[in-house]
Amino acid sequence: MGEAPALESDRRLWERIEEVFHGAEELPAERRAAYLEEACGGDEVLRARVESLLAADDGKIGSVAQLLERSGTAGDLGSEEEPFPERIGSYRLLREVGRGGLASVFLAERDDGTFRKHVALKLVRRGLDTRDILDRFRQERQILARLDHPNIARLLDGGSTEDGRPYFVMEHVEGLPIDEFCRQRQLSLEERLELFRTVCAAVHFAHQNLTIHRDIKPSNILVTEDGAPKLLDFGIARVLESDGSQTTRQMTGPGLRLLTPAYASPEQIRGEALSTATDVYSLGLLLFRLLTGTSPYDLEGLPFHRLEKLICETPAPRPSQRLTVSALVAAGLGDVSLKRWQTRLTGDLDTIASMALRKEPE
Repeated sequence: MGEAPALESDRRLWERIEEVFHGAEELPAERRAAYLEEACGGDEVLRARVESLLAADDGKIGSVAQLLERSGTAGDLGSEEEPFPERIGSYRLLREVGRGGLASVFLAERDDGTFRKHVALKLVRRGLDTRDILDRFRQERQILARLDHPNIARLLDGGSTEDGRPYFVMEHVEGLPIDEFCRQRQLSLEERLELFRTVCAAVHFAHQNLTIHRDIKPSNILVTEDGAPKLLDFGIARVLESDGSQTTRQMTGPGLRLLTPAYASPEQIRGEALSTATDVYSLGLLLFRLLTGTSPYDLEGLPFHRLEKLICETPAPRPSQRLTVSALVAAGLGDVSLKRWQTRLTGDLDTIASMALRKEPE
């Protein structure tokens, strides 16, 4: 019981950090010091943490959660060393298998006397359960509840812990990220395209159910031992308007853009309204990587203004133009002739990737 006031204090501090950070990031660098002086009101802890986020941001796109992880602040707020409970509801927690800025994922086992089954249990981290985060978490749970598809990880159960933190239980997927699966199995072009077509069908199903994923990337597509891809992590997905229009509801605070830059569309980078074309663009980037072992652009370490110019203005090269021997080796295609692979990509596959990666979707 004694830890409850501390947890409430953590939540209040998180909310204040988020508020001040968003205010500061909208200002030119020369005006930030005066703003922080006024907004923090002499609270040196608050100011230091906001400044660490701004330093971690350093002009690069990201979310507060991503920046917290990069700057180390998340550990202070989210009880980094917090032991996880032995049980939640009908589930016995076995080990932590993943941790994001806002939630932890555990391998768990249903153990209620009826049957035993390994599952993945996702739980909001202690101290980070603010209203905005809880709303996003519950929305993810609701999205998954209506996406019943063989290539989308299924929602099995959900509820709240004794201290009020929501959780949900999903199908546990044992597999490799799709690019790593292709590399390790040294898949042929036809096999890579068949995997990609299956992923496209799962994304199309989500679109038919008025949901855009917004974070399609290799690590969110695991391929099982028998070769079945599973689309994961609808944590930043958004619901399309119920009248069928192609723009998403704005459900995040000003300045909060949750994305992975290497797989983000121009409209995501610019903070504009999103549509199903956003996922199509990310699928184009995924196809590019599966075909070439690399990405259209070299974004590592770029400041935001250069990243924005590349993604939003610079036409993407065709896959056949980005091929190198080292990239083919990294993609598990070391035995393939570079010239022969270029010939196979030239034509329809180059055209399909280029259409998906258009800057202004039709």
